[in-house]
Amino acid sequence: MKNSATIWHILAIITVTFWGTSYVSTKVLLEHDFTSVQVFFIRFIFTYLLLLLACHRKLWAQSAKDELILFISGIAGGTLYYWTQNVALSLSPSSNVSLIVCTNPLLILIFGSILYKSERLCKRQVLGTLLTFVGMVLVVLNGKFILKLSPLGDFLALVAGVFWAVYSLSLRPLNGRYSNLFITRKIFFYSLVSSIPLVALEYLNGHPIPWANFAEPVVTLNFLCLAVFSSLFGYLVWNKVLDKIGTVLASNYIYAIPLVTIVTALVTIGERITPMAWAGAAAIVSGMVIAEYKAKR
Repeated sequence: MKNSATIWHILAIITVTFWGTSYVSTKVLLEHDFTSVQVFFIRFIFTYLLLLLACHRKLWAQSAKDELILFISGIAGGTLYYWTQNVALSLSPSSNVSLIVCTNPLLILIFGSILYKSERLCKRQVLGTLLTFVGMVLVVLNGKFILKLSPLGDFLALVAGVFWAVYSLSLRPLNGRYSNLFITRKIFFYSLVSSIPLVALEYLNGHPIPWANFAEPVVTLNFLCLAVFSSLFGYLVWNKVLDKIGTVLASNYIYAIPLVTIVTALVTIGERITPMAWAGAAAIVSGMVIAEYKAKR
């Protein structure tokens, strides 16, 4: 049992690593004339088609209530999460958005403890969660203390965190009743369908999808990385991680995403990492280690 739990913790680390590097892939695609909406729309298309090939016999959930939960999860954890986050980035400094969006594990901790008794953490785990949060703040700031207030952008960033919390907690009743493949496929189906109006609106405003740019290998490669590793592998594994180690505890790993992002930026584009960020990295790792273990009774 202990070895099994360790495997899921390792898979959680691998997942957030893929999610952290996805920001670099997205930046590359934005530099090749794709809009942020087009990036996650095409990402949803690729991922859904791959999931449909692997799981296509069962089309609908067993009840209208379960189908509604999948609908809410798909819109909240897909379209609405990415859209509010991207709009927030256009209105507020990236440091503000990163800090606010990455508070969603705290939201999950609060809501999860209220809704599900089994998700309540002991004092040691709460301490580890708070230490990890402090580390995430240091990593995101990376030696820069200038934070400009942007009410609308900051509010949308908070809303993005709430949407991710809704996604994470809403799936809990479905675990064990449906296969992970089926749940993930339905989530991407509703994410894809709900993102169509956004793409259509951009088309009407003179921003059609530049399909011709797929002739460039770097574009195809980065879209495949987003679809296969960040979306297909990421969501499949993450949904299972939430079930195996608990929604609240698993969400602590999200704090490591900014760390993965800046390390990837250091390797690929030479971005500087300050001593403050390294201190934050140490706090993130320490907090995760503390939070992983339950206090002995």
